[in-house]
Amino acid sequence: MGKKNYVQMAEAIVEKCGGVENISTVNHCMTRLRVQVKDTQKVDVDAIKAIPGVLNLIVKPGEHQIVIGQDVPSLYAEVVKLGDFAGGEVNDVQAAKEDMAKTNPISKVMDFIGGTFSPVIPVLVAGGIIGAFLTILTNFFGLSTDSGTYTIISAINGAAFFFLPVFIGYSAANRLKSNGMLGALLACVLLYSTINGVEGLSFLGIGIQATSYGQTVFPILLGVLFMSIIYRFLQKYIPIALRTIFVPVLTMLIAVPITLIFLGPIGTIVGNWLSEGVYAVYNFAPAIAVMIIGAANAWLVFFGMNNALYPVVFALLASVGSDPLICTGMAPANVAVGGACIAVFLKSKNITTKGVASSAGVTALLGIIEPGVYGILFPLKKPLIGAMVGGAVGGLIAGLLGMTQYAVSTPGFVSIPAYIDPSGNPYNLIVSIAVMCIAVVISFVVTYVLGFEEKQS
Repeated sequence: MGKKNYVQMAEAIVEKCGGVENISTVNHCMTRLRVQVKDTQKVDVDAIKAIPGVLNLIVKPGEHQIVIGQDVPSLYAEVVKLGDFAGGEVNDVQAAKEDMAKTNPISKVMDFIGGTFSPVIPVLVAGGIIGAFLTILTNFFGLSTDSGTYTIISAINGAAFFFLPVFIGYSAANRLKSNGMLGALLACVLLYSTINGVEGLSFLGIGIQATSYGQTVFPILLGVLFMSIIYRFLQKYIPIALRTIFVPVLTMLIAVPITLIFLGPIGTIVGNWLSEGVYAVYNFAPAIAVMIIGAANAWLVFFGMNNALYPVVFALLASVGSDPLICTGMAPANVAVGGACIAVFLKSKNITTKGVASSAGVTALLGIIEPGVYGILFPLKKPLIGAMVGGAVGGLIAGLLGMTQYAVSTPGFVSIPAYIDPSGNPYNLIVSIAVMCIAVVISFVVTYVLGFEEKQS
């Protein structure tokens, strides 16, 4: 597979999205260029898919997700040179609303949560992996918890998750075509020392339940949802000359009390219910539950639903201190995609397919499976079966042996430190490595035996 020309790709993508004037905002996650347009009718979906270097195009409510791979930041840098696409606010939101109306409520919620967490993933990965490395340094290399080195490294890990509501608030507000900075400010208020977890607060005589907002997800999501409604209403009815001052002031004066009095406590209850419910399901049939995640993960990624599971991950972390279900099931599923891609690489006669399979196989083993899912599994079909079988078997064994993940990270071999028990017990690490190796071998064998049909070159 030849070297990508990001300049040509950027120009072609902008043109096929209807030109600079039709693009509202552009951002990216780990593997996808996310383009929000004003008129979806001007987007040539098939033409974008045909652009060299583009693996696929996923049309979501109000957003076109162009699957590129881990080199998407290089493409993004060229795209933003072509127009003023930065920023979270979009004047014309009607097209997004029309697209949202075409989907069912569950799809809307999942798209919102997934789209909110996607930009936050680098923060979660950095904080989670650094926390896991800190465990290694303290348990195996004698790093003192009283040292300055420990303090600084632990601050990276702690800040990433304590201030998680700030990142989510910013991302969620942008996702809702509101003001990202105001979303972040709302989260900062929740975390402020005189608010967060403080007893005896009241507003205009109305009592406020003491709630701890650090590392939470649902309170800020509900708060930003309400804040965005207020923000849009004020943007619509306040005269242009007065918006700069009165819109942000009135938005916060309304959103903050309502969030503290009603939405924050409700969000906390929802989070507790979710963690208890999910953990109850896991306890009822752990092996089956993890196996289902392992088998279904490629489909979740294909439909862009995988990031919507992060609230469950945080609910489990808050409840039991680790994630024995979601990330645990994704670990064998992700590396199984790598095994399937390696089998395709070895068996394929097509130069282009071999190139895609080799690079996608490596990235999948490291935990990034979008290139493999869109470039190999679904186009060739039978490798999808191999990956699903490998992920399911790996998930089944993981559930039977009680494997879990102690830190948020992209599940795969690169995240091995996340499976180290903070107590220093090597059992979970050994099981995790064995489970992922088994998943790779099984997916490789099944894919190689089943074979696949491809165009010859």
